[in-house]
Amino acid sequence: MYKRIIKLIIISVVLALIPFKTFSQTLKEIKIYGNERISDQTIIVFSKAEIGNQINENDLNTYLKNLYEKKFFKNVNLKLDGNVLFISVEEEPLIQNVIFNGVKANKILDPIKSIIILKDRSSFKENLFLIDKKRIKENLKLMGYYFSDISGSIEDLGDNRINLIYDINLGEKAKISKITFTGNKIFKDKKLRNIIASEEYKFWKFISGKKFLNESLIDLDNKLLRNFYLNKGYYNVEINSSFAKLLSNSEFELVFNINANKKYYFENLELKISDDYDKNNFKKIFSLFSKLKGTPYSINSIDNVLELIDEIVISQQYESINATVNEAVIDNKINMVFEVKETEKFFVERINIFGNNVTEEKVIRNQLLVDEGDPYNEILNTKSLNNIRSLNFFKTVKSDVLNSDNNNKIINITVEEKATGEIVAGAGVGTEGSTIMFGVKENNFLGKGISLDSQLKLSEEDIKGNFTVLNPNFNNSDKSLFFNVQTLETDRMSTSGYKTNKSGFKFGTEFEYYNDFNIGLASSNFYEKISTDSTASVRQQKQKGNYWDSFINLNFTHDKRNQKFQTSRGFYSRYNIDLPIISDTNSFINEFRYKHYSALYDENISTVGLTLSSAFSLDDSDIKLSERLFIPSNRLRGFEGGKVGPKDGNDFVGGNYLATLNLTSSLPQILPNSQDTDFSIFLDVANLWGVDYDSSLNDSGKIRSSIGIGLDWFTAIGPLSFTFAQPLSKDSKDITQEFSFNLGTTF
Repeated sequence: MYKRIIKLIIISVVLALIPFKTFSQTLKEIKIYGNERISDQTIIVFSKAEIGNQINENDLNTYLKNLYEKKFFKNVNLKLDGNVLFISVEEEPLIQNVIFNGVKANKILDPIKSIIILKDRSSFKENLFLIDKKRIKENLKLMGYYFSDISGSIEDLGDNRINLIYDINLGEKAKISKITFTGNKIFKDKKLRNIIASEEYKFWKFISGKKFLNESLIDLDNKLLRNFYLNKGYYNVEINSSFAKLLSNSEFELVFNINANKKYYFENLELKISDDYDKNNFKKIFSLFSKLKGTPYSINSIDNVLELIDEIVISQQYESINATVNEAVIDNKINMVFEVKETEKFFVERINIFGNNVTEEKVIRNQLLVDEGDPYNEILNTKSLNNIRSLNFFKTVKSDVLNSDNNNKIINITVEEKATGEIVAGAGVGTEGSTIMFGVKENNFLGKGISLDSQLKLSEEDIKGNFTVLNPNFNNSDKSLFFNVQTLETDRMSTSGYKTNKSGFKFGTEFEYYNDFNIGLASSNFYEKISTDSTASVRQQKQKGNYWDSFINLNFTHDKRNQKFQTSRGFYSRYNIDLPIISDTNSFINEFRYKHYSALYDENISTVGLTLSSAFSLDDSDIKLSERLFIPSNRLRGFEGGKVGPKDGNDFVGGNYLATLNLTSSLPQILPNSQDTDFSIFLDVANLWGVDYDSSLNDSGKIRSSIGIGLDWFTAIGPLSFTFAQPLSKDSKDITQEFSFNLGTTF
């Protein structure tokens, strides 16, 4: 008895260790029931059951799992009867069409269609239907439709087919009626509003979508504000909270709470490089370090150092270089260590570009600084991505760098295209008359990166229309090529005794010669008709008639501004020469412009501007009335534009030579509790002299100057500018204008 018990125990343990199967059959037949759309054979394939195989209970579970994973079935039942497998299914309804009622605009529908899970010709799932309704709601919220209402319904088409219907009531868009900044913000609200992307709702901004509440835009605003403060030295700035406060049914106040904290300054800056590198190649870095010491902390300054390192690395053909930055904070001083070191060398095996449905691939590849077969360089890859972004054709530009089987690099660049067309309109009124402007532009014509730009501008004196075609990288040469057609009518009968109609074309090229130094070469060809007033002088009336002029235009530009808009430091210079090829007057025209920007403190921007121009005939004949020089009102404030300088009878005839000097400096806030005003002081000095046909009108010794104050007021109907200027020196025949204003906006 005892031995028998021991034997049973041993047998039980062995059986427990052996996989137990309730049955095992050879499958000879599969029968399908309940299917309406999906064929028997397809269901068998989905299940992965095969006739002739041994089948057990575990296999049935696997077949069941396989069928449910296809998401075509509500219910699935499996039964094995002898050697026959019975599969019974209940299919999910097939969505014939997904229909959106209440919305027709593609700019709203396309994003919605891209984010929903249930689409045309897919199987219906109740839980996914609920998820999609929520996704639509959230997506509309991102577009500013905070008060939208979405309902969903199902239309039975028979044969287990349905239409999925969304009824959408967009409601009124949530407007940003007010943007407020609270806390220790340091800067004026107006300044901060210019930094962020969101805008207050104004009736003239009917094209801009930034005046509507958008959560993704608010996230961007937080980043922009933080970067702005970081560039002003506020190393520990906190954007504590950003929220929208409901003011009415459709209007919100957007509130940003800012704690700037204390200001930080650069102290010691150090560069660590390999002993193999020549330190003389890095002299510019050390020079920049000495300039930065003691200045406010700025991420732009750090970027400038890194960019300079990049330039040196590339120019010296260093390969596989990585630059890192380490910061150490002591009180309000920051020590910086920039380390440049070699990394393992890889080669670029392949570059793939995705997402460019409209833009030709070569347009994107033209922006790449690294090519297939080149050594992989992180610096060049980053610069390449920035070049692609600067095209302004894409919403997003992303790069994934992968290791290949050959231990090289595969670069996958993914872009998301955006609309590249623009409509621009503007209007203004001031003491010198009114102006209306309208323009249409396409920045990526046919996906080739070509720009088409047409504009029409109407003012008191001028009617100007032009059309320009620009290829920024003609034939992969890194040179731009442009063609421009222009017509211009200028009426100066009341001030200078003439009127001109000018039409023609211009074509040429421009390219970067070296480090922000550009060279431009063009050919200008124009037909012009000049009419004169009967009261004009005899010499002026002699210029009445028709002219054909063909010029070679040469220009040199050096642009070292930190940014093109709201510039705070750097300089811009440009020199133009017009050389006659075929000309009835053989005029030689040249101009030099220079402007320097500097910031003495956070809210102060000071500028120095210089202009030198000359226009005279190479064969001692009179230059045309339309080619003579006049001082614009914005370069000699306190005087009316075009009503200064040599005068023949009652007509201001301009001159052969012009020089202007403009000093401007912004002032701290003068008026309390006024966040929407900017004040500045200025000194203008100018001279206009030389009249080729009569030396008695030379006017060379009469320098004009003025001093004054400017006020920019950002009103509900657009920016309003006032100028109060007092002439310091003038001529008795000059027409002064101590007060001037201009109101205008672009939308």
